Amino acid sequence: MVSVGSDHAGFELKSKIIEHLKEKGIELIDRGTYSSESTDYPEFAHSVAKDVGDGACSYGILICGSANGVAMSANKHAKIRCAICWNKELSELARAHNDANIVALPARFINERVAIEIVDAFLEVEFEGGRHQRRVAKIAP
Repeated sequence: MVSVGSDHAGFELKSKIIEHLKEKGIELIDRGTYSSESTDYPEFAHSVAKDVGDGACSYGILICGSANGVAMSANKHAKIRCAICWNKELSELARAHNDANIVALPARFINERVAIEIVDAFLEVEFEGGRHQRRVAKIAP
C-alpha cells in the first residue's frame, strides 16, 4: 500500500501519479489535497509520514513545488527516510542505498514522464542492505 499526498502546487502531478498507480493495480491512500486551491504542505506530509511510520503503508509519495517543504515535514517523524528525487537515478539510489520509504517530488521542476519514472523506480528497487544497513541504522538517534 502506498500513501500519496501533495499541496496545491503538486495537485495536478499527484493526480497523474495516482492514475498511473491505479493502472498498475497498486493500492493507495490519497491524503490530499483535492484541488489546486492554496493549502499548507505540512498537513499532507504529516498524514503520509504517519501512514508509513505506523506501518499502514509500505511507501509514501509526496509532492510540492520544490519538494523541500514536504521532505522536511515528513523527516520529522520517527522511522521516516524521505528523499527528494528529481530523476530516476536518484530515486534508485535513495531506495538501494538509503532505504528511503517516502519519495518527495518537486512538481515545479519535473514533468509527468520524469515523475512516473521516479515513482516506478522508487517502488521497484530493493534496499541493498550490507554496508548500507550500517549507515541507515545510524540515521535515527
